[in-house]
This record gives sequence, C-alpha cells and structure tokens, in this order.
Amino acid sequence: MFNRNRYLPPLAAIASISMVAGCGVFSSDASEEQAPIIVGTTSAPSTLDPAAAWDSSWELMRNVFQPLLNYTPGGSDPEPDAAESCEFTDSGSTTYACTLREGLKFSNGNTLDAKAVKYSIDRIRKINVNGGPAGLLTTLSRVQVKGDREVIFHLNQPDATFPLVLTTPAMSIVDPAEYPEDKLREDGGVTGSGPYNLESYDEGKTAELVGNDSYKGIADRKNSAVTIRYFQQSDQLVKALKDKEISVVYRGLAAKDVVDIEAHRDEENLQIVENATTEISYLVFNPKYEWAKNPAVRKAVAQVLDRPALAHNVYKDTVEPLYSMIPRGLVGHTTGFFDDYGTPSATKAKKILEGAGITEPVPLTLWYTSDRYGSQTKPAFEELKRQLEESGLFKVTLKSRPWKTYFQGYQKGEYPVFGRGWNPDFNDADNFIAPFVGKQNALGTPYDSPEITDELLPESRAESDRGAVGEEFEEAQQILLDDARLIPLWQGKLYVAADEEIAGMDKLIDPATMMTMWELSRKTSW
Repeated sequence: MFNRNRYLPPLAAIASISMVAGCGVFSSDASEEQAPIIVGTTSAPSTLDPAAAWDSSWELMRNVFQPLLNYTPGGSDPEPDAAESCEFTDSGSTTYACTLREGLKFSNGNTLDAKAVKYSIDRIRKINVNGGPAGLLTTLSRVQVKGDREVIFHLNQPDATFPLVLTTPAMSIVDPAEYPEDKLREDGGVTGSGPYNLESYDEGKTAELVGNDSYKGIADRKNSAVTIRYFQQSDQLVKALKDKEISVVYRGLAAKDVVDIEAHRDEENLQIVENATTEISYLVFNPKYEWAKNPAVRKAVAQVLDRPALAHNVYKDTVEPLYSMIPRGLVGHTTGFFDDYGTPSATKAKKILEGAGITEPVPLTLWYTSDRYGSQTKPAFEELKRQLEESGLFKVTLKSRPWKTYFQGYQKGEYPVFGRGWNPDFNDADNFIAPFVGKQNALGTPYDSPEITDELLPESRAESDRGAVGEEFEEAQQILLDDARLIPLWQGKLYVAADEEIAGMDKLIDPATMMTMWELSRKTSW
C-alpha cells in the first residue's frame, strides 16, 4: 500500500493527468426523511465570504455556492454549472463568454442573473484582500453584461486557464443585496445558489447543510442533508468515527490512523479510500527577515532536509518526497531539488554557509498551523527541527497558531519561515507557480520574478494544449530552485474513511480535492 523506496527520486512527469471515476455505487432513495449524513474534518473555514477565500474554506463553499463552471463526478474538464454554456469566442483566448441557465435563484429567493455574476467577480478585485483570490484574476481586464443571461470576460492577454479559474469557489456567485460591494460580509451569513443551503453555522464546530430544492446546476444530490463537524485533533476525529458519532472522515486522518483503519476495517465495519492527489506541502521563506532573506541560508536548509525520513518516520509513507513545486502527474514536474542537492548532507550545507561568511549556527523560527492539516503537523515540524539542529548549523524555534489566526499572520508577513499546504485551485501546472509569485500572491509574501510573471506564465497561458507547456514550467521551476524561497517537502494522498453503510466514496473528491457532499448516500442494497 505504501511506498518504501525511500531515496529514489520521483518518476518523470507525464504529459497530463486525468481523474477517472471508479465503479458505480449502491443506489439511494435520498428521501427527505433521511437523517443528515455527518462528516468530520479538521479543515474548518477561515471565512465564509468567497471574496476573501484562497484556502480550504473552499471545501464548504463548493457545496453552498455556485460558480459558472464546475466538475461532474470523476471529470477533469470544466462543465457548465450556473452557466448553460461557456466558450472562448475568439481564436486568441482573450474573450470568454458564458450564458446562464434560465430561472436561477439565490437561497433567499432573489434572482441570480448576469449582473450578479459581474458584481461577484468585480467585488473580489475591488475588496482585494491581501493573499486573497484577486490573485487568480490577474489576466482579467473587465466583465461585460449583455441582457439578463450573458456575461463576457475580456482578458488582457491570452489565458487558456481562465475557464479553470472560473471553477474555483472563489468565483462563487453572491447576491448583490446581501454582500457589500467594497467590504466583506460580516454577519456570518451565507446566501448562495449551490446544491445546499447553509441552515446553521457554529464557527469551528458545525455546519448544517440542507438540500436546496431550487438549485439548478451540475450536481445530482443523493442526500437531503449533511452536517459537517469540525475537529481540532485527529484522534478526536477517528474516535468519533469508530463510536458512530460521525459517518465520514474527510481531511485530518493521521498516518497512524490510516494504517490502523486499513488493518482493522473489516472488524470495525469501516471503509477507507485512497485518492491520488496533487496536494503538496512546502516551506516559505519571507525575505523581509534577516536570515530568511539570505540565499545561502535557504540553500543550506534545502541541503540538510531529509524528505524521505520525514515521509517515513512521521507520515508512515502515506506521503511521498517531493523535489519540485509542481507535483508528479502534471506537466512541468521536475526533480530539481534532488538533482541539485542529492541526499541530505550537513557537510555540503556547511560549505554553502561558509561561502557566505556564516560560521555560527543560524537562528531560525519555523511557524506551522496547529489545527489545519491534522495532528501530524506538529511532529512533522519537530522532525524538521531535529534534522536542522542535528546538522549543527541551525538553532530552530518552533511556533504555532490555530489556522484562524495563522493565515492572518502570514498574510501580514509575520513569519520568517512558515509551512503551507496547497491543494490545487485547478489541476494545471500554472496553479503551482502563479499563486506563489508576483506582488500579490496567496502567501502574502511578495515574490518579484518578472521572468516568470511577465514572460513564462503569459507564454504558457497562450497555449490551449496544456500538454505542450512543459518547457515554460520547467524554466519557471529552475528560477524557484535557484532562489530556494519555496522548498517543497512532500506530495500527499487524500484518505477518506467512512462507515461501511456510506455509498458514493468513489466519486466524492473533485479535481481540486474538495469533497462534493452531494455524492454521499446510505447504501440500501444489502
């Protein structure tokens, strides 16, 4: 089940990736009398407003809001959701037009029309949250409305990835009557048009979703209600599953829990599904801090880090070592950090530091979130601290915060070195480069790289064949490698565990690794 080839570099990237659905599931009557299916996760939203969200808050938003485009179960290509149809109307990929479905309504009964779409997209850019999703719209020039149902996006340069951007929950359509134009919504409410209405929300504890009977879109809802319970620790999450307090676990399983459930699933009446994903984990160095801005320090860290030991000792090989920011399976993936640094070496790292005149142990403060990525995050950073200090070249201090304040901290540039996980906004190599560079990026840490932002990304986006952009992304990766401001650690797999009565597990995860709650049901054929 797990990879134990600990020091082998990753395989070469394939030209493209396709996420294919598995076998069919048991049928469900999805009657209104069904009790809610209860899902547990450690991934609580940091915001309920799409204009502020560029993180895993999207997981809730995917189910209560509606974008123009979305994915069918097991599909890898965008398909119309709130839209009836969408297409580029020119040969240069600079004009993208969508026609809305007829009769769309928000959950409060207000009409969802083309003006609401324009308002929602313009609002993201006007509010312009630091580290927020406005960074996804850098190629958008303006939004035009024609009548009640037609929306036209005019781009400032060719961008074949723009339809993929429109699939993200950040591009969710909101009601202009409920969401202020120039600031975030502050009352904690949600007014969407997705498969579910958010009936109640207790921050950090529960979200109660009930089926939206007026929904018109891509989702074929197979249950009447879902309750999401948010946990801070993986052990609490797994205990709740085994005690039948919840029926599904999504995000937050520790490696030991995966191994345990896999070994005892028959006797405990559980099931566990492994999903190959392009999720990555990496370190970010903020150059406004003395040591983090020094390339020699960053490269010495890269030279010392033992990714296979991290993957094996902490994650029990439920993740795999990663040597580039673009993960395996996508065009542009390389093995640059392995090729340049090879196996971990304190001797080589010492030479890098001495070459920059550094002869004393370097003090570094590493930050991580205490409750976002499951209970393994703390031991993972303790392992990184051990590795760095064992070299004799670093003195490491670890600090953490809950995600709610952690993400605010990195958006404000408060951390010299910090850990991030990244689940793709869309499954294209562009999304593992563009969000991290430029003056406005998802990390809140400006990264000026004109060669990437002004040359390589525009060149790649002009190519509609996404399998033909390997050269541009390999060059971009070389720039990131030479800077070593972002250091990849591992590529993950997403494990979903559930009571054996739950169906829909094979179609549950979309290409951006978000759970489509509408696929869950209870098995009725025994």
